[in-house]
Amino acid sequence: MAQQQLQRLLGKGFSIATCVGLIVGLGILRTPGEIAATISNPKIYMMLWVGGGLFTLLTVLTAAEMFAMTPRSGGVYALVRRAYSPYPGFLIGWTDWSASCAAGAFKAVVAAEYIVLLFEDLAPQKTIIALIITTSFASLQMAGIRLGSRFQQTAVVGFGFIMIGLTAALFIAYLTNGSAGENVAAVPDDVIPLAKYGIVAAAVVFTYDGLFAPTYFSGEMKSGPRAVAEGAIRGVLIVIAFYILLNLALVLAVPLSSLVGHDLALAGAIDIAYGKGSGTIIVIAALFILLAHQNLQYMNASRTIYALSVDGLGTERATSVSDKGTPTGAVIFTWVGMASLVLAGGFELLLSLTTFLIILTYVAVIVGIFRMRRSAPDADRPYLAWGYPYVSGAVGVVWACIAAFVGYTNHLSVVSAIGLVMLSAPAYLWLKRQRALS
Repeated sequence: MAQQQLQRLLGKGFSIATCVGLIVGLGILRTPGEIAATISNPKIYMMLWVGGGLFTLLTVLTAAEMFAMTPRSGGVYALVRRAYSPYPGFLIGWTDWSASCAAGAFKAVVAAEYIVLLFEDLAPQKTIIALIITTSFASLQMAGIRLGSRFQQTAVVGFGFIMIGLTAALFIAYLTNGSAGENVAAVPDDVIPLAKYGIVAAAVVFTYDGLFAPTYFSGEMKSGPRAVAEGAIRGVLIVIAFYILLNLALVLAVPLSSLVGHDLALAGAIDIAYGKGSGTIIVIAALFILLAHQNLQYMNASRTIYALSVDGLGTERATSVSDKGTPTGAVIFTWVGMASLVLAGGFELLLSLTTFLIILTYVAVIVGIFRMRRSAPDADRPYLAWGYPYVSGAVGVVWACIAAFVGYTNHLSVVSAIGLVMLSAPAYLWLKRQRALS
């Protein structure tokens, strides 16, 4: 008989593993080339990564207040459900679930692209490969939370070796061949379209996204929600260190302009540093990371729809939990969402759409902190937002400005996001009616 409650089976290390595991991924391997197409100055390029890291740290230090006071799984929706009335809460949960599905679809599509790089004859079946990937990881979830969590923790160790090995390889290339600055190609003086800067902003945000990852499992952590907050902060610090060292090695080892046009920029960097064909190892590493991300995206997204459904804002079918701790109904609904977006998306659309939706959820959590401070001033807060209210307010304003900029420079992402948001209203009314009849 299916249980209706998730089980506390996860240890402290899992919160750090989910945070590092969701942040470190496709972004750091691919987006340096997207950024270099617009930003060719190494100092400005490094300032973007340092600034992005510090702002991500400020965000998690702010949001950690909500992390530590939320003892249930469900990600952003679970964090803010007490701060908003039912429909806004549903809308935020719907947006978060849509963002997770878009990110999962995006990574399945790119994983298929990299398989085609290794096996060119498979190019006509790229979409089918992406569907097979996402379906396989939906099936993996059915095997239980223990298997999924062990897979993720093992994968994060692999991520660490990949990041350290790649950084070391680029530093060795720099020490052997000298500074890349000696060979920097001339950059044309053409005016760069504003949309290109929108892609830069989206790329940095996407590459640092994942700081909310542990909150999807708060109700399954043996050590409670404070461990979730601490794990997220430690995870972000680890990622910032990885990213700054790796990007420093990159700008020292190869000219940024040489990365433009590479679908996997760091594979291009290794090719330049060690000879054509050397970057194939990075393609394989990227595939490993993307496949591990499929596992985590399913774990995250399914818990959002599970939490919504438990609160009567979803379908009762999504509340079923197997005896192995998997919210099976929620996994099936998530598979439908991801598969649909795999069929609909391309790289830039899914990147901008995912980024836009992610930022909206960040803003919702920051606003939720202020609402909870007013509506529940005496609630237990094991961790307080750093610099509240000034830093918290500034973080929220900056995220809103980034969302506006990304939306302004990529209208299609806004239209797609609005379409998904508009679908939430009839979905909410239909689900509410179905629950009333049951």
